Amino acid sequence: MSRPVVSHTEGLFVQAQQVLASGVSASMRMHPYLGRPFYLSRGDGPHVYDLAGGRYLDFNLSNGAAILGHRHPAVEQAVLRGLEAGIIAAAETPFHEELAAVLCEIIPAAERVRFASVGSEVTLVAIRIARHATGRTKILKFDGHFHGLVEPFLLKREDPTAQRSGVVPSSGGVPTSLSGDVVMVPWNDAEAFERAIAGHGTGLAAVICEPIHFNAGCIPPTPGFLELLRQRTTENGVVLIFDEILSGFRTALGGVQEQTGVVPDLCTLAKALANGMPLSALVGRADLMEHLAPTGPVAHSGTYSGHLLSVLAALATVAELRKPGVYDRLNEAAAAFYQDLQAVFDRHGLPVRVQGMGARFGLHFGRRAPVRTYADALGHDHELNMRFALGCIERGVYFHAYSRQGPPGHAGFSLAHTPKDFAETLDVVDAVATDLGRGG
Repeated sequence: MSRPVVSHTEGLFVQAQQVLASGVSASMRMHPYLGRPFYLSRGDGPHVYDLAGGRYLDFNLSNGAAILGHRHPAVEQAVLRGLEAGIIAAAETPFHEELAAVLCEIIPAAERVRFASVGSEVTLVAIRIARHATGRTKILKFDGHFHGLVEPFLLKREDPTAQRSGVVPSSGGVPTSLSGDVVMVPWNDAEAFERAIAGHGTGLAAVICEPIHFNAGCIPPTPGFLELLRQRTTENGVVLIFDEILSGFRTALGGVQEQTGVVPDLCTLAKALANGMPLSALVGRADLMEHLAPTGPVAHSGTYSGHLLSVLAALATVAELRKPGVYDRLNEAAAAFYQDLQAVFDRHGLPVRVQGMGARFGLHFGRRAPVRTYADALGHDHELNMRFALGCIERGVYFHAYSRQGPPGHAGFSLAHTPKDFAETLDVVDAVATDLGRGG
């Protein structure tokens, strides 16, 4: 059944382009397959609603932030308590210490915590600490791994499919001179990493990675790869940073580091931490974290760092995630849903690879074999993905798309998604796949 057409949506976008840069508040809110933003009026549980009241099962969930679903009652009540307290900012409260203590208890790497507002901020501060602590300047990152829209991470290899390739800016306004401090290698390529460590190890301040590469459609680490990163960084006095902004709370309460037993020196968290409220955290070894001001000289502060409304929302969110059996249910639902999704595509003979871990997953169109590297993900068929996504939207299931080139990005579900919701989604996917198989 087709969704209702919102008569004034196109007009709204035209108006927005007169006052908002490119018509949006953030570049990734432009749905490339719709040619405009997917305008929402509200969210509730596993659903979002468009401007005409049309309801959609949501598999974007605020780019993965709403792990409990929209309008979770415990989170709403927590935010209301913060409103009643007067929306205090730029001040410490007992709730900040309470949340930090909880994170130190559940995140293996966490001996100290520093709160901020967004993910880009804490990844940048993590690099700043590593550089000061080691006295070195270079960092090593992996092809396609996303660590925020700040200069140290806005670089890429000219050709990520090549054995060796120069590092160049990936964004306008980023000077080429920064490339000398960034070493880049392919994810899951142990030999390339070993070569980089042999050539740059004594000059590296940090190795940073998404321990599950969700931003390229869920590329898990190959067996032993994270262990190799841990071993070589320890041997060379390099700070190992896990960017768990997307992977945190997805597969286990303590993130990938709990799941694998590989503990980094520093770790960044955000998104699911506060179920959609803006909050990020940098956690890690006490000796490294004490480099931060005011104890040490490494700068970090902010009026809205650890905003009270977000801290209260995070306390409520983590309390829900700590309930017995939550991750057993989440991972069981994930395994069944991803298997069933793959079966639908296979039954219709469509070249789609479903890859997921915990509550986030990727749909790699145009590929049947496992996606193990960023180069593998570059073959994503956006034309087929577009026909799929638009067909799902027409039938009340929302998949976001982040660009019309490169890997597919990530999708996911929340704890509010029920077996009935998954069954409804599979019926929609089956109907869309039928159309795609007929050339529709």
